[in-house]
Amino acid sequence: MIRPRHIAFVTALAIAAQSADAQGIFGRIKDKAAEAAKRKIEERTEKKAGEATDAALSKAECKVPGTKCDEADKAPADATSSGGAAKAASLKPGEGAWKNYDFVPGERVIFAEDFMRDEVGDFPKRLTFKSGNFEVVEWRGARFLSTNTFASEFSIPLTEVLPERFTMEFDYSAAGGNGTQIWFTDPKTNNTIPYVDMGTWSGGISGEGVSASGSPADQFGYKDAVFPVRIMADGKHVKVYMGGTRVANVPNVDLGRAKTIWFRVPGREDRAAMIGNIRVAAGGRKLYDAIAAKGRVATQGILFDVGSDRIRPESSPTLKEIAGMLKEHADLKLTIEGHTDAAGSASANQTLSEQRAAAVRAWLVSQGIDESRLAAKGFGASKPAASNDSAEGRQQNRRVELVRM
Repeated sequence: MIRPRHIAFVTALAIAAQSADAQGIFGRIKDKAAEAAKRKIEERTEKKAGEATDAALSKAECKVPGTKCDEADKAPADATSSGGAAKAASLKPGEGAWKNYDFVPGERVIFAEDFMRDEVGDFPKRLTFKSGNFEVVEWRGARFLSTNTFASEFSIPLTEVLPERFTMEFDYSAAGGNGTQIWFTDPKTNNTIPYVDMGTWSGGISGEGVSASGSPADQFGYKDAVFPVRIMADGKHVKVYMGGTRVANVPNVDLGRAKTIWFRVPGREDRAAMIGNIRVAAGGRKLYDAIAAKGRVATQGILFDVGSDRIRPESSPTLKEIAGMLKEHADLKLTIEGHTDAAGSASANQTLSEQRAAAVRAWLVSQGIDESRLAAKGFGASKPAASNDSAEGRQQNRRVELVRM
């Protein structure tokens, strides 16, 4: 059971405990507290810090004197620290469950929210309250919107109507078997309009004669876990993912498009439901079409561990598209550019961007691409694509760009 009033206290004690298991991450935070903490928070939207960090934090929490670690008192475990999901997170792009994974995030961020600008215990300023009992809670260095009431609803106001091609991502922990429902057209205008349904054991799409759902490869690993949910829509073709598993693939469903996204999140008194790290982005053209037209393209689909050049396995679809493009167009040569946001020091950002660009180049060479066709450069935060004053802008700035040579 999640007890929000205990979360900050337990986390503080865990840090103070300085257990051997958690010493690595706590030492790094101590070295450059402000910069490292800010980078960790913002880059969690790049898909979590990795299983070693999560496991260390879990062990640290359980070693704090006077705390309980039985099932009733545990906060949900991250998907990366549970069963097969942990093994999936340790894989390289294109391996294991990620071999057939095809989610590619949109490249232009429309909405991003990690709740770090909201006070713990408050309802988020950028969302619209509908019903229930929501509050922001803090856990493991991140914040979530939590509810322990069944009839809980909120909406996300957007700055524009969703385009035909869009993606949506968020981290999620369901309250037992109860599933969250998401509409992209106002459900009050049509109570049969199709919606995305996401629970502990399965996820999919329902409504207007459509029923498509599936379970993740390691469904039991998602019980009491925080796991990523992803939705990819291209016109009436919609795909839904739980972690690294595509659970729905519907070619003919009309979700509709609006300037608002509606959520119904059922929690329970003894177990809260949580949502965090929300990201909505507009889709775009295929990479080669964009390069042919403008000579360069930015992608949000290559993800890295926080503060690291280790490529996350979720990057598989984008990397495969780049490799396929290079194999199909033998005359194409690319410079791979790494870019960061402005969080942290300029020198650290510069080094990290260089390392990440080099890591992408190395992966492509490992796939049989002649290294003479590839160059790698890092620019740190020196070439922002958007303002670093907003969450959307910072996400836009954390990117890899491909430039025709």
